[in-house]
Amino acid sequence: MNIGIGFAGLGALLYGTSLFAMKRWFADYSSPVFLSVTYALSVVLYLPVVIASDAPFLPASNRVNALGSIFAVTALTALAMGLLFRAIRIGEVSYVSPISKIIPVFVLPLEVGLLRQHLSALQIGGVVVATVAIYVANWQGTTFFAPLKQAARSRPAQLALLSAATFAVVDVGKRVLMQELAIAPTTYVPLMFIGIIALMGPLATRSRWPNDWWRDLPFFLVTALIITSGNHIVLLAFQRLPASIVSPVVNGQAIVAVILGAIFLEESHLQARLVATGLAIVGITMISVG
Repeated sequence: MNIGIGFAGLGALLYGTSLFAMKRWFADYSSPVFLSVTYALSVVLYLPVVIASDAPFLPASNRVNALGSIFAVTALTALAMGLLFRAIRIGEVSYVSPISKIIPVFVLPLEVGLLRQHLSALQIGGVVVATVAIYVANWQGTTFFAPLKQAARSRPAQLALLSAATFAVVDVGKRVLMQELAIAPTTYVPLMFIGIIALMGPLATRSRWPNDWWRDLPFFLVTALIITSGNHIVLLAFQRLPASIVSPVVNGQAIVAVILGAIFLEESHLQARLVATGLAIVGITMISVG
């Protein structure tokens, strides 16, 4: 087995576990508080990787543009994470996960409009399949149009879709950062963590904190370790394999989140949500390969 596939699979396991952890341990926290504490710990955990790296921290030329681009992508990442955390907080993780992972559906029009990429028939079919996944995720065995009405009025579904759309812009931005601007992962990851803290910190100070929040610090530490490891491992996969192979594997995280939610949180409609997750991954694969 190619080691890149192994990294992508491990990344999917870690990301899926982090989605479950958000619901399991942090349902009482606001998005700014959760993100501020988690990413502050992530910075500390990632420092040894930065120190051990021999890559230049910033390209010698055009540093101002590089920093500005990193900040822009980081701001959108903070927004996308905040929307996703809110969706998981108020909805079931097995419901939110497959909807929030149809990011390539939104990436395609961005690449067509901004990067002049042409759509193939397979990619168009992938968009259709991934869209059907949203329908199936909302299926509860009632009338044909009931899932559409459910998705339209469901706040978690709306937030999950907004998160996916925002992450799509982030992914296009990452492509520019890593390829056109040649930013090293050990530059982007810590600056992204610090940027999220800077953006969310002021909001966190005005948010409600649980009275005994410090008792949850071990859970924050474990979640930060999962998120930090996931970010780094997925970048290792992208260094070894094309995005068309890595992306579908990494988005298998939705299956992990659905199964964990069903087993440990006793969430309902497991069969429909597993089917929805499978459709979302098939659609993502078609988009990536096409």
